[in-house]
Amino acid sequence: MVSRRPRGRDERSLGASVALHATLLTATAIALFPVLWVFLASIKPQNAIQSSKVTLIDHPTLENYRHVLFDTSFPTWFLNSVVVAVFTMVIGMAMSATAGYALSRFNFPGKRGLMWVFLITQMFPVAILIVPIYSIMASLNLIDTKASLVIAYCTVAVPFCTWMLRGYFDTIPRDLDEAAALDGLGPFKTFWYVILPLARPGLAVTAFYTFLTAWGEVAYAIAFILSDKKLTLGAGLQQFVPQFNPQWDLLTAGAVLIMLPASLVFYFAQRHLVAGLTAGGTKG
Repeated sequence: MVSRRPRGRDERSLGASVALHATLLTATAIALFPVLWVFLASIKPQNAIQSSKVTLIDHPTLENYRHVLFDTSFPTWFLNSVVVAVFTMVIGMAMSATAGYALSRFNFPGKRGLMWVFLITQMFPVAILIVPIYSIMASLNLIDTKASLVIAYCTVAVPFCTWMLRGYFDTIPRDLDEAAALDGLGPFKTFWYVILPLARPGLAVTAFYTFLTAWGEVAYAIAFILSDKKLTLGAGLQQFVPQFNPQWDLLTAGAVLIMLPASLVFYFAQRHLVAGLTAGGTKG
């Protein structure tokens, strides 16, 4: 005789599946609605955006994008953001990887205290950090330079990425380090030739996080950058919303253009992101 599963259990499983999918669909709709609204607004003329009549698509046009790309300083802001984001990503990855490896493999005085410092710094909001960091940048004559933004963004991204990579390095067997040492490799060559190639998923997450930290950030950019030609995207878009007569059509078109590079970075890194985040969170 073929055994049958209890009907009540099947009904509970079906109900749980329906509830799970309904929750996921609801969360997806909530997440996508603002993006959809911004995109639809970006292809509307200014008078249609400010109209009291709600319409999905009313006389769609790409004029907003043409105006943003060719009649404003958006290309300059874009280039500045690329430079800042790439330098933040490279420096942040280098610092996080070396610090995470040291915390994972070596014992040294103050190790536990250093880990607590990395953790505690994540608890402070930007409103608290921006004033002391501004004072430091001013004393170093770095105000109104891209270097000030790179340093500020690294202070935000490196502690989190160090914790994550430390957890990822903990999942890599120490036997590999010992085997490399027997082959005559020192600690740095072991790190560079053996450990880093195995840590690609964790490095991909680090690259993605550090890039997003710098890409489109507003608070530090407004505080540290004084010249219009040195503005980044997040700060530059503020010029489209002055106190009077905000240009919502240009703002939404610029916002869509800002989303594209971040989406491309996520697309190329997505196959590593899940593995990197999961492994990085298994040990701490």
